Amino acid sequence: MTRIIAKLDVKPPYVVKPVHFEGLRKMGDPSELAKKYYNQGADELFYIDIVSSLYQREILFDDIEKVANELFIPFAAGGGVKSIDDFSKMFHMGADKVVINTYAIQKDPSIIDKAAKIFGSQAVVVNIEAKRWQEHWECYTDCGRIQSQKDVSEWASEVEQRGAGEILLQSVDADGRCRGFDIELASKIVNLVNIPVVVSSGAGSLEDIKILIEVANPSGVAIASLLHYDRVTVQEIKKYLNNNVAMSI
Repeated sequence: MTRIIAKLDVKPPYVVKPVHFEGLRKMGDPSELAKKYYNQGADELFYIDIVSSLYQREILFDDIEKVANELFIPFAAGGGVKSIDDFSKMFHMGADKVVINTYAIQKDPSIIDKAAKIFGSQAVVVNIEAKRWQEHWECYTDCGRIQSQKDVSEWASEVEQRGAGEILLQSVDADGRCRGFDIELASKIVNLVNIPVVVSSGAGSLEDIKILIEVANPSGVAIASLLHYDRVTVQEIKKYLNNNVAMSI
């Protein structure tokens, strides 16, 4: 059962679509797109404010609430989260899960432990932005701009041990290019940890999604460009997978 997740990368007030996490194009209003993908049958929706940490600005909680109000499916929100209070406010605004990256990897990884103890592991998602260097991948933050010196595999294992309930795995190299996922990276992390891994970055066709599921078997696939550019609908993705992937969704 692979979840099909719509991913909104947000530079308020718009959903945007980067390529390699840069060169943003405006895609539309977050709450309108959330409603559209919910109506198409998305299993979940991820909302990530991709500039909050980069710009060192406060989280725009009202915007998150507007999106949450359109949804009756699991909703994960993130971007700029740096305290337990931020987690709490996100949940108060309607998020079911909170996504964290920059603060946990740059400042204080114990925020993962604390949040998992207070809110439950299922509510804590760690976003990993991975960039390949020859034989390994390094974690990046701030929309793929800042190196962390942390190895992706080591960090994935650590966040699982700290109590994270899920990993959102993004590839800086594949993001927005619509040329397929980094299958090697996806397989490595899915096989490494025992918590759900949602793989993002790279879907350019229905076949790309099929290959990812058949080879890496992630818990979920997060789709952005294919949906934003109206190349396919969520229904079309699910129908294709049902017809072409054994035991898919």
